[in-house]
Amino acid sequence: MKKLRNYDGAPGCSMEAALHILGGKWKGVILYHLFKDGTMRFSELFRTLKGVNQRLLTKQLRELEEDGLISRTVFPVVPPRVEYALTEEGKTLYELIMGLSVWGREWLERRGMRTAEDEDFTELMADTERSSSET
Repeated sequence: MKKLRNYDGAPGCSMEAALHILGGKWKGVILYHLFKDGTMRFSELFRTLKGVNQRLLTKQLRELEEDGLISRTVFPVVPPRVEYALTEEGKTLYELIMGLSVWGREWLERRGMRTAEDEDFTELMADTERSSSET
């Protein structure tokens, strides 16, 4: 049985519980890249997430794993290889995470701003719309 992180008490509301799980500067970004790119090695995630240090990335990945949103697979090779993937429970966040990404892109565009990495916005919108029509 997985060890669950300690909570100071019962959350005051469901929104508080959700933000407790997804809170953290990099958790949403990690989930976004796992949705977009599939299973990733630690080094791939580290290179993809500009501005995060290894210690913080490790902490955020451990918390996502403890909360059952991602799985960590260690391969017994030298040097060690570790891969991270979404769990079935983690996959239930698809519409939320991708919807936030779309909203963020629209917010930036309304202000005449862009992201450092030029994402394919039409593909992102199509994926999000396709997913919502399937449910």
